[in-house]
Amino acid sequence: MTSQVSSPAEQADGAVVGEQRGAAGTKDVRRLDRVIIRFAGDSGDGMQLTGDRFTSETASFGNDLSTLPNFPAEIRAPAGTLPGVSSFQLHFADHDILTPGDAPNVLVAMNPAALKANIGDLPRGAEIIVNTDEFTKRAMQKVGYAASPLEDGSLDGYHLHPVPLTTLTVEALKEFELSRKEAERSKNMFALGLLSWMYHRPTEGTEKFLKSKFAKKPDIAAANIAAFRAGWNFGETTEDFAVSYEVAPAAQAFPVGTYRNISGNLALAYGLVAASRQADLPLFLGSYPITPASDILHELSKHKNFGVRTFQAEDEIAGIGAALGAAFGGSLAVTTTSGPGVALKSETIGLAVSLELPLLVIDIQRGGPSTGLPTKTEQADLLQAMYGRNGEAPVPVVAPRTPADCFDAALEAARIALTYRTPVMLLSDGYLANGSEPWRIPELDELPDLRVQFAQGPNHTLADGTEVFWPYKRDARTLARPWAIPGTPGLEHRIGGIEKQDGTGNISYDPANHDFMVRTRQAKVDGIEVPDVEVDDPHEARTLVLGWGSTYGPITAAVRRLRAAGESAAQAHLRHLNPFPKNLGAVLKRYEKVVIPEMNLGQLATLVRAKYLVDAHSYNQVNGMPFKAEQLAKALKEAIDG
Repeated sequence: MTSQVSSPAEQADGAVVGEQRGAAGTKDVRRLDRVIIRFAGDSGDGMQLTGDRFTSETASFGNDLSTLPNFPAEIRAPAGTLPGVSSFQLHFADHDILTPGDAPNVLVAMNPAALKANIGDLPRGAEIIVNTDEFTKRAMQKVGYAASPLEDGSLDGYHLHPVPLTTLTVEALKEFELSRKEAERSKNMFALGLLSWMYHRPTEGTEKFLKSKFAKKPDIAAANIAAFRAGWNFGETTEDFAVSYEVAPAAQAFPVGTYRNISGNLALAYGLVAASRQADLPLFLGSYPITPASDILHELSKHKNFGVRTFQAEDEIAGIGAALGAAFGGSLAVTTTSGPGVALKSETIGLAVSLELPLLVIDIQRGGPSTGLPTKTEQADLLQAMYGRNGEAPVPVVAPRTPADCFDAALEAARIALTYRTPVMLLSDGYLANGSEPWRIPELDELPDLRVQFAQGPNHTLADGTEVFWPYKRDARTLARPWAIPGTPGLEHRIGGIEKQDGTGNISYDPANHDFMVRTRQAKVDGIEVPDVEVDDPHEARTLVLGWGSTYGPITAAVRRLRAAGESAAQAHLRHLNPFPKNLGAVLKRYEKVVIPEMNLGQLATLVRAKYLVDAHSYNQVNGMPFKAEQLAKALKEAIDG
C-alpha cells in the first residue's frame, strides 16, 4: 500500500516508510507513518462500536489519532439502503496529525450499500475488505448494482479482499448455543480482530471491554471474544493477507504526561465538572435530550459524587428555566442543546442577560435549518448566538477548536460567566462532539482558580446613613453585579424580567435608565478580558487564513501543505468570538488578503467585515461534513494567487 508524500508534517495518507521481510513461513511486515481506515456497514452492524474499540487500542498504543464517526440521521434507517449506511473513519500516525484524513487507505464494507456509499472516497490502490456473504442479488439490486462489483472488474484498481465474514463468524461460534442470527451479530468483532492483526493493535483492552460490557451475559461476552480472536487468527493464517503493517507510536508528538482518548462531548462534560470543583460550586445541568448534545447529559448524570445534579426536563424551555433558577440559587448552571434548542431557549437567555446571572449555554451545532440534519456537522449558529434574542442582549461567545480543547473551552466559559455575571454561549459542533483524539490529563495545579465571593452583607449607604444591599451595584473593573444567595438575611432583593433600575434593581420604566442599563450590559461584555489572538506566520505572508471552531484541524493541515509546497500563508484561529480579541483589528490590517473558511455561508466573515471594514473572503461548505485538507489547500492556493 503506497501513496504520494505531500509534506513532512502532513504527509499523504499511508506512506510506506520501511519493510521487513518475514522469516520462512511468516508474513512480511511493512512500516507505515500513517493509515486511514474506514469501517462501514448497516446502522445495525456495530460500526461505531468497532471503530471506537480500534481507536481505544490505537490510543493505548501511543499513536496520534483523529476520528470521524458518521451515522444516519434516522434512528433506524431501512436495512441495506444507502441512507442507512453508518461509518467510522480513523486516522492514526507516528507523528502529529490534525484531521481524520481526506481519503481512506482501507475500507471495510459490510454490505453492498456500504461499498457503494464509500467507494467514491477511495484513492486507487486502496485496500477494500468486503463481506461477500451480504452481496446477494437482492441486496445489490437494492442499491442499484446491476451486476456484482466484486466480479465485473469495476474494482480492479483496488486491492480487493473478499472475505465471507458472516460465514466465518458463525463457524467460529458454532460451539456456543446461539441462533444463527445471534451469532451473525458478532461479525463486527471478527472484522475488528482481522484489522487488529493487520495493524498490530493491542487486544487485551478489547477483550476486557467485552467482558465488562456483557458482564450480565457471559455467554454473549465469550462469543464476541471468540469472534474477535477468530478474526485475528484468520489474518494470521489466510493467504489473502500476505502483509501486516506497523505504525510506530507518536513519541515526538506529545509532551510528557498521562494521556487518554477523549471525544469532544466527554471532554466538555469533564471540563464542566472540573470548573465546578475549581469554583467550589455545585454543578447543575438542566437539559432536554437532543442530538448531538445528549451525551453530555448522559455523562454528567454519572458524577453525582462530584456534586453534579442533572435534570432531564420535559422540553428545552423547562431545561434552561431550571438552570437559570439554579444560577439564582448559587450553582454553576449549565444547559446543553443544539441549534433548534437554542431557538427555544432564546427568551430565557435574554432573561439571564437582564438578571445578570452566570449561565453556560452549550450549543453542539448541527445541520439546519429547523430540525435539520441531527447527526451531521455545521457551524451555522454563530449569528444566532450573537444576535438571536429580542432587544439588546449581548452574550460572550467561545468556541473550542478540537475534541480535547472542549475541556479547556468549558473552563474558559465558566471563568467568563462567573467573573462577569453573564450567560455565555459555547459553540461546539457535531464533528467535535463525536470525534476523538489523545488528551493529556492536566495536573490540578494547572487548572484556573474559579472561586467567587458571594455577597455577604450591605454594600451601599443611603443619604440618611442607612446601610442597604443594592443587587446592581457593580464592580468597577468587571461591571459585574454582586451574586446574592436567596435567603441570606439582609440581602433580599427584587428579581424579574422587566428592566432594572440602576443599583437598586427595582422595576424601572424610565427611558434614560433603560438606555443606561442597555449600554452598561454591552460595556460589560465588551470589556471582558480575553487573550490576544496568536498568529502563525513564519514567512511574513501576504495572506491570512482566519478560522474558528472545528475548522482548526483542516485549516492547519491545509496551511502545512501549502508551506511544504513553497507557498507563504499565515494562520490565526479564534476561540473568543464575542468579544473579539483586542488585537484582532491590527492583525487583520497587516495582511493584503484575509480568507475565512467556514462550515456556513460566511457568518464570521460577515462579522469581521462589519466590525473591521476588512474585505474578508469567504470559503464556505455546508454539506454536513468537515473540510478536507486537500480541498482547503487548493482553495487557499487559488486565493493566494488570485
